[in-house]
Amino acid sequence: MVFVNPAPASMASGEFYDTEGAAYYLSPAKLESDYADVRFARELKLFREFCPRGAVLDVGCGSGGFLFQLLRRWPGEYAVLGTDASGPPLDYAESRGVPVVRGDFLTQDFDGRKFAAVTFWAVVEHLAEPNKFLTKTRALLRPGGVCFLLVPNLRSLAQRLLGVKYRYVYAQHLNYFSARTLAQLTQQCGFEIVATRGTHFNPVVLWQDWRSGGREVANAERGALLQRTTALKQNPWLKPLKAGYRLAEHALAAGGWADNLVLVARSPSAPAKT
Repeated sequence: MVFVNPAPASMASGEFYDTEGAAYYLSPAKLESDYADVRFARELKLFREFCPRGAVLDVGCGSGGFLFQLLRRWPGEYAVLGTDASGPPLDYAESRGVPVVRGDFLTQDFDGRKFAAVTFWAVVEHLAEPNKFLTKTRALLRPGGVCFLLVPNLRSLAQRLLGVKYRYVYAQHLNYFSARTLAQLTQQCGFEIVATRGTHFNPVVLWQDWRSGGREVANAERGALLQRTTALKQNPWLKPLKAGYRLAEHALAAGGWADNLVLVARSPSAPAKT
């Protein structure tokens, strides 16, 4: 297991996301990308495979883009709720019709609700004590409910080639998971592993980080790149290139070298003991 020690206090407490980090997560480029139809395409496809309906809690929901897509694409099939460490993105989520709950996830009882699914899209790597979050999640899930975890892949091609020069080795990420360590953590918290998949590949990031030699990437630049790659995904003229890209992504995923890992875990059929 690779992790930061000691973790910067503002990252461990979540204070960063309510102060300096809020400017990035609420930047026009980030919001535009978060609410684009293609933004959560992979996550939505996987989610529908394991949770076709029910109550959904998105932990670290940010500006609410994932839950917005669930409501828009499958109206009436999901009862959604988002929560996050940062208040301003939750304000934006509410403005788009996404219901949210505020407060510390670990102490929030969510009015006694039980969920069919709890999602952590690019969240667990930011947590100082991810085991506590997953243990809490198991208690919030109904028997047989599912938990979705997406994290950067410590064994990705980009990580292997770039090492600490990779832009996702930075202060906000407190944990770095391989498929094995992510599965071990989830199992230790009482879950059964349903599926583990590799996903995503960004050759632009790989090329830029190799060229730059690992210089720090400003939040404004991160937002601009996200906006640019979103536009490329939406461009119909690039359809032939997209087919080749998908083949490359699938090949990397098969070898365990994709940029991200997604793990789907199921709560045991018997209720969790508290």
